[in-house]
Formats: sequence, C-alpha cells, structure tokens
Amino acid sequence: MAKISQKITLSASRDIPFNKLSLSQSNVRRLKAGVSIDDLAEDIARRGLLQSLNVRSVLDAAGAETGVFEIPAGGRRYRALEQLVKQKRLSKTAPVPCIVRDPTVEVSAEEDSLAENVQRVALHPLDQFRAFKALCDQGAGEEEIAARFFVPPAVVKQRLRLASVSERLLGIYAGDGMTLEQLMAFTVTTDHARQEQVWEALQQSHNKEAYLIRRQLTESAVRASDRRARFVGVERYEAAGGVVLRDLFEDDSGGWLRDIALLDRLATEKLTAEAQKVAAEGWKWIEVAEEFRYGHARQSGRPRATMPPSSWTILRKVRWHRRPSGCSTVPAGCRSRCVSWTVHPRPICRRAL
Repeated sequence: MAKISQKITLSASRDIPFNKLSLSQSNVRRLKAGVSIDDLAEDIARRGLLQSLNVRSVLDAAGAETGVFEIPAGGRRYRALEQLVKQKRLSKTAPVPCIVRDPTVEVSAEEDSLAENVQRVALHPLDQFRAFKALCDQGAGEEEIAARFFVPPAVVKQRLRLASVSERLLGIYAGDGMTLEQLMAFTVTTDHARQEQVWEALQQSHNKEAYLIRRQLTESAVRASDRRARFVGVERYEAAGGVVLRDLFEDDSGGWLRDIALLDRLATEKLTAEAQKVAAEGWKWIEVAEEFRYGHARQSGRPRATMPPSSWTILRKVRWHRRPSGCSTVPAGCRSRCVSWTVHPRPICRRAL
C-alpha cells in the first residue's frame, strides 16, 4: 500500500492590534541597512503595509497564551509602524496583518528571522529600470517617482534612460552578455539602430570597454566645448531644433552636438550679424569666415609706423652692438654696410663686424 504523504499546513493569518505587538530578541537583524525607518514609515503611510509581520504568541509560565505577540521577523516594519503611532498618524489599536506561527512548531524564531532576510531575492536592475518606465508611462513625472521611492530625481532620470536602450541590447544585458557599465555607455544616444551597429562592431574586437562605446557613438558629433558651439550657445542650438547627446553617468562637459550642419549655419548667421555691426563703424571691407587658413592675414599687409628721424635704427644681417655712450651720430662707415633702415623707439646701431 502506497504511503500517504502529509499535507503542508500554512500558518494562519490574523489582524492583531498594534499595542499587542512587541519586538522579539530572536530577530537576527542587528545592524542598520537599506531603506531608513523614516522612509519606510512614509512608504507605509502612502501605500499601507505590503508584507505581514511574522509573530509568535507570548506564553506565560504555565504555557498559556497571554494575548501578546512578539515579532521575530519584521522588526523594521514594526518600528516604522511605531513611528507612525508616535506621530499620531496611526492608532495604537490599529489592526496589523500578521502571520501567527504555532508556538509548538519545530522551527525556531531565529530561523524564521534568518530565512526571511536570506531567502529574499533582490530585484534585477533591468526589472527596476522597466518598472520606473512603466510608472512614467502611466503619467508619473520624474520628480514624483523620485519622491515615491526616496531617491534623487537624477537616479530616476538614469533609470529611465537605461530602460530606453534598444530592446535587443537590453535582452543581451539580461542574459549577462553585457555589463552594466557597457549598457550605461549606450545611453549616450537614443538611436537604436546605431546602438546595435556599434555593438555588432565590438564583437570583432577584444576591446569592449565602455569608453570605446561612447567614442564610437559620438564620433560624428561635436563637443559642447567646440568653439563653434561656445560661439553659438547650446541654448540657441537646441531652440533651433538641434539635438544634444548627454551622458548621465559620467562628466560629459556639456555633451555633444549631433547636427553639425545646423551648428555651422547658426555660427555663420551669427558671424554675419556681428560683421554688420562692425561695418557700421566705418570699415572699408570686412571678410567673415569660421576659420582662416594659415598666413591669410599677410595678404592684407601691415601698416608701418612713422617716427622722428632721431629714433632710427640701423639694421644688419650678422651681429650688432649698442652705440657707445656719447655717440650722437652714426659711426663712420656704418651706413654703407647696413642692409636697411627702420624705426625703433631707442637709437641703436647694429653694425656688421
């Protein structure tokens, strides 16, 4: 005859008034970690208690129940509820959902506490990214999401940007085929086709570092520190419809301007406007360009200054020396051996020796 296995019996759940609960010394959590009690209290105030407390009945010397229950698992939730009671936001007799363990069970209270903290599985980062995006799609703003989960708005912005990467690349990341640092690098651009193109190109290389991904994604863009970008201004560029690539995970010095043709047009327009202002000052001609070739200014010539004859200088090709003290005229024979004359604020004779 086949042996009949015993069915599992789950612990009963019931609502217990808060003032009938107390912390147990069997709780294995001793150090502070994770979300603070203040933040947890605010979260419970907003959405209620999502997870019941694990409690055991306190027995008297005779083994009878006293009506009081201790909490070996759920101490942080209890402290958060206690804070709400102290703030008079929760009644001290408010019913608290609890899982009541049988005091005769073989499993100890310490084991229950340890199991609740050890056997939980942390949320995968990608699940968090997508959850934040789902809240955003439901109409919640970045500031609102940040307030709900007690994180800076910048963190929410980063999570949303990660969730916006190509689904193909997100699948590779979920399968541990890509590191989080590499995924962060792909957020520099929102062009999914370009993201996938760069990833495919990296498969042929041994170097798949995040910095290389950023470099390839921005190789056709102009840095915000470029003189054209500084002359036009990023605000004016964006107002004209230009796209700025930003890195939310590293210092990007203002990002990259993707539309170079638009940037050049705006720079030329601003240069022309500035040239018209200068022309109004009475200049005969003005030439405008973003950049002149080397030596361009020599074609315009240089004006020569004129000074009184008493301040001349005799030039030479080889060596020179200062005129001796007391010599008020050009030394004899010096002029015939000099190459040219030019002005100089201090009378110096440069004579070939």
